[in-house]
Amino acid sequence: METFIADFVDYLRVECGASANTIQAYRGDLASFSAHLARHGIRTPNRIQQSHLLSWLAALKDDDLAVTTIARRLVAAKMLCRFLVNEGYVVSDPTASLASPALWQRIPNVMSPAEIEKMLSVKCESPIAVRNRAILELLYATGARASEVAGLALADVNLDARYVRCFGKGSKERMVPIGGTTSDVLKDYIAGARKTLARRRAAPNLFLSYHGRPMRREDVWRAVKELAAQAGIAKRIYPHLLRHSFATHLLEGGADLLAVQRMLGHADVSTTQVYTHVDRNRLVAVHKQFHPRA
Repeated sequence: METFIADFVDYLRVECGASANTIQAYRGDLASFSAHLARHGIRTPNRIQQSHLLSWLAALKDDDLAVTTIARRLVAAKMLCRFLVNEGYVVSDPTASLASPALWQRIPNVMSPAEIEKMLSVKCESPIAVRNRAILELLYATGARASEVAGLALADVNLDARYVRCFGKGSKERMVPIGGTTSDVLKDYIAGARKTLARRRAAPNLFLSYHGRPMRREDVWRAVKELAAQAGIAKRIYPHLLRHSFATHLLEGGADLLAVQRMLGHADVSTTQVYTHVDRNRLVAVHKQFHPRA
């Protein structure tokens, strides 16, 4: 199981922008899960059954661990199993019917529009800087994941019709519209910086490395981090934070939840509903401001 857990930890670090402390916590929780599976002769994910999870949780309880610790470990196992399904390692999720404690349903962090504008306003002179700005523009305009942006081909971007064709988890295809500003930024990048980076290579990818090769999701993460540093933003900025901001800002502006679900590529609207906290917060603020007895 160690190889699969390592892949999952890499996903947390690169795709989700998890902090070092968070990654360390998940490693510890999943090491406990892996050790329990090994004691039952389970070394590959396709053999994991719900009974193994239940016996693991029972063993944790027998060890007198705190309820919150057991809940956290269950969440780690559920996230791992969901990742294994999404990556095609297993067909079904053995944790699907195990309810996660409500206390672990965290509200996503988001950037403010002013912070995003500050990053997009960084002066870009080199081809790499122009590329990084185009990556940031596209991440925020579409809510796409880092891996989806890294995998985009030139043919996936229709700047005249103003849409991008993204391929999400399980190679599910979705069309996401882009605005005129984003379209113009991409046109400038393709006509200028990308030609320089291509170095006469025939790479089909939209975004290229310094040596003209296709970018990886780690490279997209690094590009966003560099722009944040140049903009003087101290807090941790990562691609998935822009995805959270995309969804939050749309809902805050009155967008339909189902439309946001389709643009994000969520299979279940319940996954998108985590972003509706914005509407509640805004209503509380309005109530406090205008209600005579607030």
